[in-house]
Amino acid sequence: MNYCNWNGKIVLEGTPIISADNRGLRYGDGLFETIKISNGRLVMSDEHFARLWNGMQRLQFDIPKHFSPDTLEEQVIALAKKNGHAGAGRVRLCIIRGAGGLYDAKNHFPHYIIQTWALPEGNGEWNSNGLVAGIYADATKSCDAISNLKHNNYLPYVLAALHAKKEKWNDAILLNSQHTVCDSTIANIFMVKDKIIYTPALSQGCVAGVMRHALIQFLKKSGSQIVEKAITVEELLLAEEVFFTNSMYNIRWVKQINEITYSNNITLKIYSDFVPTICQ
Repeated sequence: MNYCNWNGKIVLEGTPIISADNRGLRYGDGLFETIKISNGRLVMSDEHFARLWNGMQRLQFDIPKHFSPDTLEEQVIALAKKNGHAGAGRVRLCIIRGAGGLYDAKNHFPHYIIQTWALPEGNGEWNSNGLVAGIYADATKSCDAISNLKHNNYLPYVLAALHAKKEKWNDAILLNSQHTVCDSTIANIFMVKDKIIYTPALSQGCVAGVMRHALIQFLKKSGSQIVEKAITVEELLLAEEVFFTNSMYNIRWVKQINEITYSNNITLKIYSDFVPTICQ
């Protein structure tokens, strides 16, 4: 039996909690965070809540004084404990606007839903078998003022994930409106060429990943050459190594994209050096 949190109230999952005229349901008017919980604490919580607050300000929510990261964190941990997920779990914190039409929201206060799930044993460990991915180009990601947010307008990712499942890929890579590489359905993308590490710049429309940012800072401090730029599909396919990052799995090596295979020597070293620093 699993529970969720709706605006501070613990209810059974499956309990009706929003009305038909909710703007989150009607328009995707909101955003979300996915956070790992380990041994009763949220991993990289400051970074996640900073991104969430930035997103709420960008989407013009009115944030009450009592609505704080500390309050939300307490509620997240309490729910994870009630569900038995505090040891190793995945948290989804969704913020949505309330009821109203497109021009007449009743108010702009953030309503929230917290859910938790158990993570499988070995989550975040090195994936020695590698991922198989492919390029999805039927729906592209825009490059605009909200493209770096984890907002609830998620259709390009939904369609890419459906396509990946149909093709039996582990993940799909999305392109932006300029048809350069953006991100995957659940991760940011990095590639290695001639010992230089590349990742799509935020101007390319990718989500501003918490793990992406942490890894870039780590690589800079460690003396590695890291470049944020526009990456073409051709450049990605000609890379020597490719890997994905996100908050649940840390770093995952990509073994194959389309018919191209990749090595993992530098990726494995980055994983070995970086992941222990975020698990402390």
